[in-house]
Amino acid sequence: MAKGSEFGAFMEKFILQPNSSSQQLPLSGLTFAVKEIFDVDGYVTGFGNPDWKRTHSAAISTAPAVIDLLKGGATCVGRTVMDEMAYSINGENIHYGTPRNPYAPDRVPGGSSSGSAVAVGARLVDFSLGTDTGGSVRVPASYCGILGFRPSHDAVSTSGVIPMSQSFDTVGWFARDPVVLNQVGRVLLHLPNVDPVRPSQVIIPDDCFSLSSIPSDRTTQVLIKSVKKLFGGQILKHVILGDYVKEKVPSLQHFMSEDHAYNIPSLAALSSAMRLLQRYEFKNNHAEWVTTVNPNLGPGLHERIWDAVRTTDENIDVCHSMRTELRAALTSLLEVLILS
Repeated sequence: MAKGSEFGAFMEKFILQPNSSSQQLPLSGLTFAVKEIFDVDGYVTGFGNPDWKRTHSAAISTAPAVIDLLKGGATCVGRTVMDEMAYSINGENIHYGTPRNPYAPDRVPGGSSSGSAVAVGARLVDFSLGTDTGGSVRVPASYCGILGFRPSHDAVSTSGVIPMSQSFDTVGWFARDPVVLNQVGRVLLHLPNVDPVRPSQVIIPDDCFSLSSIPSDRTTQVLIKSVKKLFGGQILKHVILGDYVKEKVPSLQHFMSEDHAYNIPSLAALSSAMRLLQRYEFKNNHAEWVTTVNPNLGPGLHERIWDAVRTTDENIDVCHSMRTELRAALTSLLEVLILS
């Protein structure tokens, strides 16, 4: 693992000042770092791999998400280490060193936004930017004992962010302080500073929580008691999510397995379909570069990336049908109101 006073979190240090010196801006006085997947004008976006950095030119513009934070008054102090090509959630990097988990130094930090999580957990910055395709903000946040937020897909612009799998790529962020997490979110999501909306319902997927080895009095019961205290128990809704998804997403039958041990079959099928579509989109994005350059890739990453490059288009149409069905099912479950 990476050593040193900065926990091996940073790829490179630099200073990008806010566009305005106004003290009235929401992020004034706060510092942040960005994952080495975001373009910064004048710097090569290395994507966690030295061969990628060697074969690409410097960016000619800065990612809109970074610009929004600068306009919000924050100061960017550098870019952080990530898993190669964003294709792991362990947080390890054989080329640049694995950022050291400040919460559990003998454990991996989680990835692929490893350096961004470590920089926040080690108090090197107030908040940081990462990306989340299949857990790459949520996992390192949990490993490093900090807060991480993945908003809805497409809620924050991914322009100027190297794509991994566009159907799932999402800009997310980390903070130690929930107030800062909220402030950053309002800037990135372009939300007015208003009181939060009272929820109309809070859904408890009982079958999902039942998979946890942690006693319910530390998980579901904490959530239920908090909701009842804040909003009243009438908004609680208990569901068996696996059964609901199985009924409402018929295309999942193509991915269903007979192995029911330790999982919820319909949700395991969703995971299989997600991974297939992720591999296929990764191939479309990067197969030409991988096959041409034959980059030096770390253990595990090498096999995973080349497996993706060899992916066929079999069942891809089914994946798209499944996604359409799932969106409709979740919209119905959540009773989302579409305002014209």
